[in-house]
Amino acid sequence: MFYINRFLHLRVYRWTLKEKMISVSISIPRQEREAVEEKEIRNDNHQLGVNDEVKNKHLLRSGQLGMCNASYCTSCPISCYYERPLTFRVSQRFDHYNDDVQRRGVKAWKQEKLSLLKHFMFGVINPHAKVVRGWTQLVITSCSFATVIDPLFCYLLSVNKGFKCIGIDSRMTTPIVVFRSMMDLIFLMHMLVQFRLAFFSPESRVLGAPELVDHPRKTVLHYLSGYFFLDLFIVLPIPQIIVLFILPNAIASLGINYEKDLLRAAVLVQYIPRLFRISKLIDGMGASGYIPWSGYSLVISNLQIFVSAGHFVGSCWYLLGLQRVNQCLQDACHNSTIMHCMKFIDCGKGKESWAFDGDQIWNKWKQDKNSSACFTEDGFPYGIYVKAVNLIVDNSMITRCAYSMFWGLQQISTLAGNQTPSYFFWEILFTMFIIGVGLLLFSFLIGSMQNFLQGLGRREMETLVRRRDVEEWMRHENLPENLRRKVRESEYFNGAATQGIDGEMLMQNLPEDLQRDVRHHLFKFFKKVRIFAYMDEPLLDAIYARLRKKTYIKGGKVLYIGGVVTKMVFIARGKLEIIVENGNKVLLSEGDVCGEELLISYFEHFLVNRGKRLISNRTVKCLSNVEAYVIWVAELEEVTNLFSEYFRNPRFQYAIRNKSLYWRTMAATTIQVAWRHYKKRQNRAKTSRGMAGIW
Repeated sequence: MFYINRFLHLRVYRWTLKEKMISVSISIPRQEREAVEEKEIRNDNHQLGVNDEVKNKHLLRSGQLGMCNASYCTSCPISCYYERPLTFRVSQRFDHYNDDVQRRGVKAWKQEKLSLLKHFMFGVINPHAKVVRGWTQLVITSCSFATVIDPLFCYLLSVNKGFKCIGIDSRMTTPIVVFRSMMDLIFLMHMLVQFRLAFFSPESRVLGAPELVDHPRKTVLHYLSGYFFLDLFIVLPIPQIIVLFILPNAIASLGINYEKDLLRAAVLVQYIPRLFRISKLIDGMGASGYIPWSGYSLVISNLQIFVSAGHFVGSCWYLLGLQRVNQCLQDACHNSTIMHCMKFIDCGKGKESWAFDGDQIWNKWKQDKNSSACFTEDGFPYGIYVKAVNLIVDNSMITRCAYSMFWGLQQISTLAGNQTPSYFFWEILFTMFIIGVGLLLFSFLIGSMQNFLQGLGRREMETLVRRRDVEEWMRHENLPENLRRKVRESEYFNGAATQGIDGEMLMQNLPEDLQRDVRHHLFKFFKKVRIFAYMDEPLLDAIYARLRKKTYIKGGKVLYIGGVVTKMVFIARGKLEIIVENGNKVLLSEGDVCGEELLISYFEHFLVNRGKRLISNRTVKCLSNVEAYVIWVAELEEVTNLFSEYFRNPRFQYAIRNKSLYWRTMAATTIQVAWRHYKKRQNRAKTSRGMAGIW
């Protein structure tokens, strides 16, 4: 009973102490909590093998946002690749709070939740985090849509041919403004993210060891000194302000042309920086390994740039054509006797014109011949805007946009070769601008296509250069024609077998375990080789690592009688023929081996004297083009020295002697020779007995 009471007292004491610790933790100032967290992070770093000095502590406090999710990153610190125990502590803290929420009260629990949320929102983000990659892709997509939406502001203005006035398409104004504002909102959020995005110090990149800077103040200063003001200019709603507030109040005034120039300039000055920022974002993702650039993706991106340029040029052409029609209407008003006709040029949003119903002056304006001539091709010196005269009176915005884009693409493609401008100064400048844009885009497109095609044909070019070098070498050495033909055949077959790829160099760049797996896949046909069927994996790995690819052409000789055996040849593809001294022939194909007498010679101690060489007693001739793998005598000797105990194993030697074609041939030849000697002895004995009987 005493022990039970003692146990209950201890439980109550621990529960009371726990409550006091919780209440104290709530009242701990923020600085002390950060100090405690910093100490915990230092302990975690020490457990992970990182220096005791706290590095990238702001990233570590950000949880998953501070982790590096790039598969091939070599720049982020090692501490950013681990799941921090801090997350585990936070989860424990959450569970603990959920268990004790009734005891502590809902208010304290909410305060702690808000503090954690605030800590999460104001953390520093790793530039290689997965969420940053997805967010950057969203920003690039939104900016691409914005480049399509911006020129659409020019098509909001149109001409009412019956009323001879200029108005705003109120049906399309709201959707375009809303979409553009949504794109601006996304880009504004991107700007806010940049203030909390860690960066790599440019000075450390020069030294070859990039340093990830995660201090909040430094990240803010880095963005402020970088693209902040350019991004701020891009996100300004200048076209929305002009369309919603400036143009409706300026259509009836004499300064309408200047307002159209302002709209065109606003679209232009925001269009080009936006394209620049898109290219920078794409380059940043490509440098991080997130975008696997290929030739086809480059072609698509170049085509997108070409179409965007045509879309922008077409919108400018439409707006300038509208401006010329407006100028024609103003000139017709000045040259007519109609009083106060300037106010009739303004249609506003379509409702203002109905206020003139019953006005005799308005009826005269609608029937005026000078103003009606503005809608004919020869009624005003329109120059390159002749086709725009009938386009701007079309009620369909889709038609106006599609034809203007077609006109822009056509003029960029032909460098405005089919256009003759009038003597209007700004029209001449616009034509020169089209020619310059066309030349710039064509040079950029041709350069990209040339690099792409050169990349595709690089191997073919290298093959042609090599063949030319071979031809020059044969000509310099005065080789006879039959040898030249064989050299050409060997080069052609070697190029077809290897596809111009140096497999050995590629293998050397791979890690050792991956090399082993690749070799096991490449040499899986070796399982068909009889002498390899009884070898262990370590011995096979040693042999695989020393095999080199070799090609032989039809009619070539791998070995010949009286020649030195310097290699073992493992056939991967093709057919060969063995011709022994007595004239017998044996066919070899895929999975067979020749030159195994080298391996047998080590078993029989033929090469105890290293100066002695093995002489071939047979000829191996290629019946077709052959792909094979060879191992040279020096490398084979190295393998036998490394695995000498394995080669001395009687079981292995027995298997080799029974499965080796060379050993079988030697055994059969020995048996045949012994049988012949036996028959000769028997015949000699019979002859001797016969002669003895006669005598």
